[in-house]
Amino acid sequence: MEATLKAWKTSRKLYVDFLDQFSLDQLNLTPPKFSNNLIWNIGHIVAAQQSLIYRSANLPMNIPDEFFERYKPGTRPGEPVTKNEVVEIRSFLTSVIDQTEKDFTDGKFVTFNERTTITGFHLGSMQDAFVFNNYHEALHLGYMKSIARFV
Repeated sequence: MEATLKAWKTSRKLYVDFLDQFSLDQLNLTPPKFSNNLIWNIGHIVAAQQSLIYRSANLPMNIPDEFFERYKPGTRPGEPVTKNEVVEIRSFLTSVIDQTEKDFTDGKFVTFNERTTITGFHLGSMQDAFVFNNYHEALHLGYMKSIARFV
């Protein structure tokens, strides 16, 4: 689990770098032939992690319901994100890791609802969910690198 958490923390630092490198307009820009933008991808990986880990364990998520609804799987960018929302997303990038690590250490993840993701990954345990989360975040990092060439 230590290696999984280390990889996750490293990945999240790369997402923070995107927030530092691009303007608000660039973060919100959806280039032609793309279905989303940089900031949506960042919000999405936060929402997806909360669903993969917390919802699958029947625990409350550590993000507001409105945030989850805006960035959950199956959504697309809506209204442009404001500077204040970027600040909120930035804080979630690290705060949910700290909370998840604490909850894991405290033994809060007792139950897990097995399921198969829409990409065909069978999640049979909490460990599977953590590993899949890292895979999912890496996919979106790749999408973001492609989008970044056009903003």
